[in-house]
Amino acid sequence: MNDSKKREVIEALEAYMRLHGLSANEISAQTGINSSYISHMRSGATTIKVGDKEVEIQNKYYEQLARLSGYELEKSYWSPKKTDQIIRMMATLEDARAYGYTNLIIGETGCGKTFSANLFAKQYPKDFYIVTVGSQDFINDMLTKLIKTLKVKTTAVSKSRRLEAIVEHLKSIKLKGYKPVIYFDESEYMKSSMLTSMKELYDNLHGVCGIVMGGTDQFIKNLEKLRRKNKDGMPQFYRRIKFGIRYLPAIDRSFKAFIGEYDKPLQRFLRENCDNYGELHDVLVPALREADRTGVEINEEFIKVVLGIQN
Repeated sequence: MNDSKKREVIEALEAYMRLHGLSANEISAQTGINSSYISHMRSGATTIKVGDKEVEIQNKYYEQLARLSGYELEKSYWSPKKTDQIIRMMATLEDARAYGYTNLIIGETGCGKTFSANLFAKQYPKDFYIVTVGSQDFINDMLTKLIKTLKVKTTAVSKSRRLEAIVEHLKSIKLKGYKPVIYFDESEYMKSSMLTSMKELYDNLHGVCGIVMGGTDQFIKNLEKLRRKNKDGMPQFYRRIKFGIRYLPAIDRSFKAFIGEYDKPLQRFLRENCDNYGELHDVLVPALREADRTGVEINEEFIKVVLGIQN
């Protein structure tokens, strides 16, 4: 990365900090970059003294700051579209932030739930938190992720004490004038013990911190199954969130917002082979990048070559 590009990254960072009222320490906390590195970079320095040596500040730090501020180091081949799913999801997240609601957002795989959450996080970097639920996660795993994401200072070992520390931390954030929201991505992987903890978070944080769980319809099916089996806490949890469930509209599989500029054969190919926006992204982005590199016009045959699809 040349010095001109580095200056542009820092200019974008400064604009981002002004827009959101962020301090250098908050940038350090969000990125994990040492605050002394950030100070040097903001002053225009591209080297820093480590011990008795002056060393070059690595490109990876500029790349992290570029991602945070939304500065594109390379040409982007995919831009956000105001799909019905994004519009509905952003509105739900706004309500959760404003009123401390608890919501379930249910949408198809590849409809843009994670993408929307990341967009929202860029708008509210101080108090919007994303926790991704893993398929192998248990309650302690989720609590560890929450503590790390929220930067909760606690030495508690028991689940109840750790949960209590999380609740108190979020209440303190609210008292400082923020509007915290936790978004649990891929919530269809939540096990019954996690859902019981969601009930406890709801009971302690309703109106204080928005709690939003995004997932596929598998999440609802699992929840219904646990409720019918009368699993501990499930009927109570369901009662609390029953009217907070928000279903995203079905994906527009004509993809008209994304592919209207292409010829009819390519549009037909994309509609026949892509089931959702995520798959459309995975087909178009590498093809568009290769088309730019080679100077070849993008069409159905070109995409098949790029993807290695045999006729």
